[in-house]
Amino acid sequence: MIVRALKWVGGVDSFLELIDQRRLPAEFVKLQCRDIKRVYGAIKTLAVRGAPAIGVAGAYGLVLGMQKLRTSGTKKSARSSDLEWGLVHLAKCRQFLASSRPTAVNLFWAMDRIQQRARRFVAAEPTADLKRLRKAILEEANTICREDVDMCRRIGENGQKFIKQGFGILTHCNTGALATAGQGTALSVMFEAHKRGREFMVYVDETRPLLQGARLTAWELKQAGIDVTVICDNMAAYLMKQGKIDAVITGADRIAANGDAANKIGTYSLSVLARNHGIPFYIAAPSSTFDLTIKSGDQIPIEQRASEEVAFCGHKKITPDGVGIYNPAFDITDAKDISAIITNRGVIKKPNARKIAEHLR
Repeated sequence: MIVRALKWVGGVDSFLELIDQRRLPAEFVKLQCRDIKRVYGAIKTLAVRGAPAIGVAGAYGLVLGMQKLRTSGTKKSARSSDLEWGLVHLAKCRQFLASSRPTAVNLFWAMDRIQQRARRFVAAEPTADLKRLRKAILEEANTICREDVDMCRRIGENGQKFIKQGFGILTHCNTGALATAGQGTALSVMFEAHKRGREFMVYVDETRPLLQGARLTAWELKQAGIDVTVICDNMAAYLMKQGKIDAVITGADRIAANGDAANKIGTYSLSVLARNHGIPFYIAAPSSTFDLTIKSGDQIPIEQRASEEVAFCGHKKITPDGVGIYNPAFDITDAKDISAIITNRGVIKKPNARKIAEHLR
């Protein structure tokens, strides 16, 4: 692992520290989130990003949200009333953080786990105090973080076989250590292949409008000693036609029950191009990214982001005043165009609803 995108510092009354990814690669700056509003802002403004990292940040955000809660404010002396108030407050904190970004399912998955742990604790320890409840919540958040580190490693180990000596790999957006608590998803596949001594070239899309590929992925690959070349998003087809691309590997922010996958805007285009050129298209994602409550990609909510992200490049305005701007953060890749989904549990080749259900059972 090259960097650690986020970590909890100290005990139950401490804080979340994360790398401010808005400042990379020019500056390496860490943020200290000492309350839930700071975590909300970090997720909303992409200081922390990547579905797994957002999930871990959301879990720790709930820990922060519970820190200032002391009593229910009622005259009842029974501790159970405070615990019940704690569950109500926790639900409000979850609702607040859930409004930060709607597409990445890991955020909701992680916060639901925190709530489930809290309910189990209250049921098992009805006379405990709020501090013990907060400690149980922090323990669950730490478990989620540790599990993500392990999932990332397993994804890399399961997918590295798809990268052969001398391959040209195309990737989109950022799926490395900066996007997770571990060494990444799609980039983990590359890191593991590199550890095994294979040499290959990674072509990285800029990933407009926020340039996560050019700023973050290229930076991570360079730090790891992997050959990397940055290209504009509209150059991918020409590289495929030239025979420079042997495989496309991306991540995902939510995968529907049938295998349709939401990922950074521009991923769908790559899947269509790959199919047209006979190039395998792989998605690498943890099992927590699957949302079996959603039947197909048509039901996945797509986040619409601010027009300023498109209108400006850095601090320079690049569009005329008064023009309309459309800025969806994600698109949907159809399952039929996915050669395989690489997870921490293994590989789902030619994914469909039956194979995914069996894989996750």
